[in-house]
Amino acid sequence: MSHPELPKIAIATGDPAGIGPEVSLKAALDAGVRALARPIVVGDAGAIRRHAAAARLEARLHVISEPRDATFADGAVDVLDVPFAGSAALAFGVNDAAYGRATLASAARAIAAARADEVDAVVAAPHNQTSIAAAGIAFDGYPTFVARETGMNHHDVFLMLCFGDTRIVHCTLHVGVAQALALITRERIGRTIRAADAALRRIGIAQPRICVSGLNPHAGEGGLFGTEEIDTIAPAIGDARAAGIAVEGPFGADTMLARNDVDAFVVMLHDQGHIAAKLLARNQSAAFAIGSPILFSSVAHGSAFDIAGKGIASPAAMIEAITRLAAVAP
Repeated sequence: MSHPELPKIAIATGDPAGIGPEVSLKAALDAGVRALARPIVVGDAGAIRRHAAAARLEARLHVISEPRDATFADGAVDVLDVPFAGSAALAFGVNDAAYGRATLASAARAIAAARADEVDAVVAAPHNQTSIAAAGIAFDGYPTFVARETGMNHHDVFLMLCFGDTRIVHCTLHVGVAQALALITRERIGRTIRAADAALRRIGIAQPRICVSGLNPHAGEGGLFGTEEIDTIAPAIGDARAAGIAVEGPFGADTMLARNDVDAFVVMLHDQGHIAAKLLARNQSAAFAIGSPILFSSVAHGSAFDIAGKGIASPAAMIEAITRLAAVAP
């Protein structure tokens, strides 16, 4: 039996056709996870059973309809059931609108539990963008989804990738580059810096130090390669400094991440942060939604349709996310 003082962490199972249910179960069964937290897997119980059988996981599922019914018994996994139409015909490794709806339904149920203080934090398994789009749902990543589900402005929740002692916060995320350029304003950069500072303080860093990247090569090289650094990014950094935040920049994104004397990096574009994370911590990065009223993380890898149902998916990133959440959960 798990210790009653350990934080309760809801694990939303992600796309049921991908590896999400498998890595969710593996993480919930992990001895290290159970020493740190009380996991509740959230998703369609039938789909989770299919994955357990396919992966040959010896998991006794305790299916519940409310988080309060979880027992956290040894050898069992509490499953908060979120049924979806079509579960009985689940096919691994394929796109389907039903699977897109199921992905976000499990995440929404887990977030609702966190908002109601029924769990202390949420971690979400990988989604599949194509299946969500097939369902006709506007979705550009978990941070904006968390914002909507918690009643916040979607501009005020940001992604922070974490691996080792490195933390990378993104000013823009899953949008086309042309749209991202339009979004990079002095105001938005300022909000990103403030969210990063607040998140660092929340995890116990009393005096955070933050570096901010440029947008252009070599941070614009003094205006030779673009003037966004001069016109937009530097003024935003100045605003943050005036508010008492210890922040430097802008720096070239290709060299900034080599620094080891700061607590977080703020980057302008998705690839400025994700390439580094996926190169340096392959399938082991936790992706936090910062700025929201709940503790929420996802994992920085995809739904891996090519290995779904084969039992070989690694839960390392999921375990990393749960470990980080458990360290800061109430």
